[in-house]
Amino acid sequence: MTENARTLEAAEALREGDATTMGRLMNESHDSLRDDFDVTTDALNKMVECARDQDACYGARMTGGGFGGSAVALVEEAGAAAFMEAVAACYEADTGLSPALYLCHAAAGASTLTP
Repeated sequence: MTENARTLEAAEALREGDATTMGRLMNESHDSLRDDFDVTTDALNKMVECARDQDACYGARMTGGGFGGSAVALVEEAGAAAFMEAVAACYEADTGLSPALYLCHAAAGASTLTP
């Protein structure tokens, strides 16, 4: 129920361009997946923690099916390069593992193209 409510609130935050609210919702979602459903891993939680510790990060959470996998973070564009460098260093220092990080930008969803 709480995730459904967050999803509706996230849709509104996205429509309004409210990154602060969207980040808070992402954090709450990850925490729920970690604490209420136990579908994260220590390594994934560490990645989210490293991301959240960066000033440019609005919020971070796991993504995908759970039990490991990937994290996604909403990051201030101007701080993205420094964010990626700091997160990689944090994660490697804490786990001994070298992460693969990808910088992505939001884009319009699927649409029909006309010739």
